[in-house]
Amino acid sequence: MRSHNVAIIDIGKTNVKLVVVCLSDLSELAVITRPNTVLQGPPYPHFDVEGHWEFILKGLSHLYKEHGFEAITVTSHGASGALLAKDGSLAAPILDYEFTGLDETASDYDDIRPDFSETGSPRLAMGLNLGAQLHWQFTKDPSLKKRVHRIVTYPQFWTHKLTGVFASDRTSLGCHTDLWNPFEEKFSSLPETLGIKNKIAKPRRPGGVLGPLLPQLASRTGLPEDTPVYCGIHDSNASLLPHLFTRKPPFSVVSTGTWVVAMSVGGKPVTLDPSRDTLVNVNAFDEAVPSARFMGGREHDLALGNASVQQPNDTQISRVLNRRRMLLPALVPNTGPFAGMTSRWCCGEPAIGSVERTVTVSFYLALVTAQSLSLIGHDGPVIVEGPFAKNKPYLWMLRAASSSTVIAMESTTGVSQGAALLVAGHGLPILQQATFALPDSYTADLLINYAKRWNIKVQEN
Repeated sequence: MRSHNVAIIDIGKTNVKLVVVCLSDLSELAVITRPNTVLQGPPYPHFDVEGHWEFILKGLSHLYKEHGFEAITVTSHGASGALLAKDGSLAAPILDYEFTGLDETASDYDDIRPDFSETGSPRLAMGLNLGAQLHWQFTKDPSLKKRVHRIVTYPQFWTHKLTGVFASDRTSLGCHTDLWNPFEEKFSSLPETLGIKNKIAKPRRPGGVLGPLLPQLASRTGLPEDTPVYCGIHDSNASLLPHLFTRKPPFSVVSTGTWVVAMSVGGKPVTLDPSRDTLVNVNAFDEAVPSARFMGGREHDLALGNASVQQPNDTQISRVLNRRRMLLPALVPNTGPFAGMTSRWCCGEPAIGSVERTVTVSFYLALVTAQSLSLIGHDGPVIVEGPFAKNKPYLWMLRAASSSTVIAMESTTGVSQGAALLVAGHGLPILQQATFALPDSYTADLLINYAKRWNIKVQEN
């Protein structure tokens, strides 16, 4: 199908967005957001799906009147799914994957989860393995499994609400759930072990149409009843999709937000180390993609104390390089390539709100990103998506530390454009981008030496 505009429902871990994308050039015509505030319970911390749903319906109505669109699709963060009753309602609230209460059944879950060699999924903290969430929920509420008619991955929770069709998608199943075997493109042994193999909704391709909008929703929003709703996709894989259409391997995409996810396409052969938060993602074409991740956006906010600071100029960046102040990993110590390490400042801690702190934190995030890229066999250019694509010290340090060409995408988020491609297909213009070269040779040497010194300090930490 060829449509002029498409509406994207983007459920991020920090914010929920509605975006209208023009398919002729993939420009974003409108973006509206609401915070993704977690409700603390009972029965456990869970997502505010009713609040999101009201925001989505009102937003779709408003955006349709203002801009018009001919299709809807959904993208969301991973590590989440929904347990649905036969009537389509939630059999249990959608658990927040950062809930630490899952630790009480962790050892029992470890006894039954498949090996990394089967799933490409490392054992992660809290509820970051969807299989661990399901195991905990069924253990805490023995009657829950009988009440569950279908289990859907998170993007398809929203497409089910729009269409009434039960589905899951392979990019979300392949996102460290423990439920999928990406090497054989089928379920892992875990669904059968948990007794839910026949309850997980049929996996669909992200670009397939699930159905038209439900009539009652069309009436409420003012949208046409025949508005097609596409299956949907995991958000990091949405960021990757435009580059799969327009670039030749090798290259890597770094999708930034609450999570920084590095994905290597056509890179060097490498043995992934699950203890360092490397994993196998599944892209929109069912292909296994070596990946690594850390909670970079969360670390950014923690380190800066949510202070608002203007972008530093070149002189201010060079001043930080000369002072050699550093932040060492890890601010979020249970994820990423330096999981288990204790963060500290080296050579003094810059004041919160200062430009120096902003630059130092940006360097830190770039150096952790470079380490993630090395763990997944990165080769070729590095394409940076999301908010870090506007961060000059981050881009400079990533260029120096990775010894790679760094390309910064200029859109607000590559996620919405990638999700739009599910509707548009290939053959569209290459997205706007800027290539970041290192500055003058003196500053370039400072960046390279800073990166070397940081890596030595990390080994000593």
